[in-house]
Amino acid sequence: MKDCTVIGGGPAGLNATLVLGRARRNVILVDSNEARNKVTSASHGFITRDGITPSEFREFAHQEFSQYPSISTLEDKVVEIIKKADGFTIRTEMGREWATRKVILATGVKEKFPNIPNLRNFYGKSIFNCPYCDGWELRDKPLALFGEVDYTFHTAEIVRNWSLDLVIFTNGKELTISHEKKMKKLDIRVETSGIRLLTGKDGMLQKVELENGLVIERVGGFVTPELVQASDLGTLLGVKLNETGGHHSDEVGKTKITGLFVAGEASNVYPAQLIIAAACGVKTAMAVNVELIHEGILGSEK
Repeated sequence: MKDCTVIGGGPAGLNATLVLGRARRNVILVDSNEARNKVTSASHGFITRDGITPSEFREFAHQEFSQYPSISTLEDKVVEIIKKADGFTIRTEMGREWATRKVILATGVKEKFPNIPNLRNFYGKSIFNCPYCDGWELRDKPLALFGEVDYTFHTAEIVRNWSLDLVIFTNGKELTISHEKKMKKLDIRVETSGIRLLTGKDGMLQKVELENGLVIERVGGFVTPELVQASDLGTLLGVKLNETGGHHSDEVGKTKITGLFVAGEASNVYPAQLIIAAACGVKTAMAVNVELIHEGILGSEK
């Protein structure tokens, strides 16, 4: 029986696995390699790793795992978690099955984008969703902000820190009176016409063409997608989602299901940052180790 199964190989899952390996825990990391940041060429804001590609980050983590004999990894997708008296049974898409005492869900979130033609052609190259991650590279440039939700207007205030040359595109959604007043006060231009097409080359935005005939030159920008859980494994076990869209848990990621923990964006959707998710993985792994110790199960490298 495994001490712990970590599901999801993003920063939270990777760091949780490392900490458990260093705690001499028999841990397996299951990752389908479907991280949402795969589309971007660089990750920022992680000290000593600023500008690293997502694939390099993952590769370095797996290299570090090789020092710890109790860590194993599996490229597969968990499709079922069955609760048992002494833990869980894990089943995967490729037909594998094993028993585990604890589970850490680090499956992250996925984006639900506004309905904008060919937006994905530019996403991760010149259009991003986090100004703290990519604002520096777009500083003082003519930017677009795409979104149809209230959070778009909050993001607009933040993006002004990097560029005052900003246009919000609501893609056919009209502004409320309060939003209109706020954007006018901040001197932010808002275009409510539907978007006909984004144009550019090799993923680099050049123009936004609107259904009313306007063509506005922009070189990049941000989009405010809705972030939803990438996996329903937690809810299928009976864990409800909190007001941010993450799974209900305590401060270390422990859920109401005995032995089930959540880490990273599976726990708290906002703020969505690489380094925050990694830190969350650390504290959740420590909580798992402590719980195992209290149950009389000490670590072993075998």
